[in-house]
Amino acid sequence: MKKKNPLKISLTSDLRGKQSVRATFKLSSRAINAMSVVSMHLGIKQKSLFDHLLEDMHTLSSIAEEVSKSAFKQPDRVQKTFVLSRKSLLSLDDVAKSFGAPRDALVEFSINRLEEIIENERKKHDIRTEIYKEMDDLWKEKKKLFNKSIELLGEDDPLCVYYANAMNNENQVQIQIKNFMIKSKIIEEF
Repeated sequence: MKKKNPLKISLTSDLRGKQSVRATFKLSSRAINAMSVVSMHLGIKQKSLFDHLLEDMHTLSSIAEEVSKSAFKQPDRVQKTFVLSRKSLLSLDDVAKSFGAPRDALVEFSINRLEEIIENERKKHDIRTEIYKEMDDLWKEKKKLFNKSIELLGEDDPLCVYYANAMNNENQVQIQIKNFMIKSKIIEEF
């Protein structure tokens, strides 16, 4: 009789747990938006975000205790399908059955935990916006000085050549920062 390799069984079950599945939930528009905002703003895939929220059995159980004590109102809910890992879905189903809590409510309350992250990111975004304005003013001043140096010394002057290289590098950084700021505007709308 051939012995089973425990490593092989563990690896197989681990990989199955990471398989993606689709699940549909009825959630508030605010919860759906929160998932989108955090995902886009932080550059995290929604699947990874869902897995993070739903695989923590301890937190999910705490949420289930609260949900089972309160009335979960269903009006104004939108049906939305998400991709998540099989492990996350199994965790969600297990906790829902154990506590007699609706899956939709567990997902809704789990997503609501993201609002603190969104609020913190909104505060940081406000600070970033102020800093970005100051940086933009500095860039404009540097460009004026660069143009003045070319006018006075000529573009072949070693100082102007070095300055041109620095300005090219800084322009690349400026583009990256500007793109980040544009992408971050989504946090203002939540």
